[in-house]
Amino acid sequence: MLKRISALNFKLLYMKKSLFFFLVCFVSTALFAQNGKFNGLDMTLGNLSRLSDAKTRSISPENFTGEKGKGAMADPVADKGKRNVANAAHEARDLGKGWKVNPFVIINPGETFTMADIEGPGAIQHIWMTPTGNFNFSIFRIYYDGEEAPSVESPVGPFFGIAWNEFSPLNSLAITVNPGSAFNSYWKMPFRKKLKMTMQNIAAEPMRLYYQVDYTLTDVPNDEAYFHAQYRRRNDGIRGIHTIVDGIKGKGHYVGTYMGVGVTNNGWWGEGEIKFFMDGDKDNATIVGTGTEDYFCGSYNFENKRTRQYQEYSTAYAGLHQVLRPDGLYGSQMRFGMYRWHIMDPVRFEKDLKVTIQDLGWMSGGRYLSQRSDIITVAYWYQTEPHARFPKLPDANTLEVN
Repeated sequence: MLKRISALNFKLLYMKKSLFFFLVCFVSTALFAQNGKFNGLDMTLGNLSRLSDAKTRSISPENFTGEKGKGAMADPVADKGKRNVANAAHEARDLGKGWKVNPFVIINPGETFTMADIEGPGAIQHIWMTPTGNFNFSIFRIYYDGEEAPSVESPVGPFFGIAWNEFSPLNSLAITVNPGSAFNSYWKMPFRKKLKMTMQNIAAEPMRLYYQVDYTLTDVPNDEAYFHAQYRRRNDGIRGIHTIVDGIKGKGHYVGTYMGVGVTNNGWWGEGEIKFFMDGDKDNATIVGTGTEDYFCGSYNFENKRTRQYQEYSTAYAGLHQVLRPDGLYGSQMRFGMYRWHIMDPVRFEKDLKVTIQDLGWMSGGRYLSQRSDIITVAYWYQTEPHARFPKLPDANTLEVN
């Protein structure tokens, strides 16, 4: 009897100690979560009040380095005539130093201009720009940590959801396009050692670029991947499947698709299914959609049944924000722009990824039509480095839309 009582006491003591250990771990975890050091990234309304040691910096033509206390230093008299040092010296001549002397840069034909060259660690949190000229002849690139091949490469228009060189408003969490040609990106772009951002002008005329790059210098956790974006175009007149991206190697997650479609036939054009081939998939993909408008979170041809017209929409995660209708003269083609951000549902991959979409409409007899559409896409994803080198960007003749 005494032995049984002793054993029972031992069990009770063991349970009390286990419970105490659990409570200590729980309270410690809660306190760490509450009092853990905040690095100033991943901002939401819920954490906007939290303090951190992060340092906010911003690069623009008025402060090319983003250094503290180094903004608006151009002198309209002493620096007059210096390109990209005092481009508005004439306009500021009566006001002097500090009065909007260099708010923009001029990028000559064939020139690549370095918009930002930042020492890390840190992350880009916002980019604003308003380029002039042909949006498809201004090539936007981003390089991380001294890499030679860019992780972001796209004509600036398609990167911001404007493939057809015509303004249309876009209102989403990741990208906004505002009047008159204000391009904004809120994609988080972490880097550890350095980040370089460039703009190349492949047009025959100079371009004027106003821009601002807002970033934070702070610790970057080990599990932060690098932001990537890649442009593709298919307008060779051959029926088939458009490859949005392939050859991705590494671990990461796919976070968005922009697609512009220029139709070349009558009727509904968006029956094609999107497919995600991941981690060794060959003939059959793991994720397969049910139709183009379905993937972009619409339905039934994007049609407003009352007006019998395409219904534009622009939401936080998806939209058909651009419908360019024929004007009866030189604007003869129907063109569309749409986006889908996988912010709440990223497509995760361990080793590799390929994404395709079918170019599919309707023909007589209730049969699918394999089309010859003009398709422009930009794929957006995060992954570990190094990344596979992108295919060579097309030449100006292929990038041009007409």
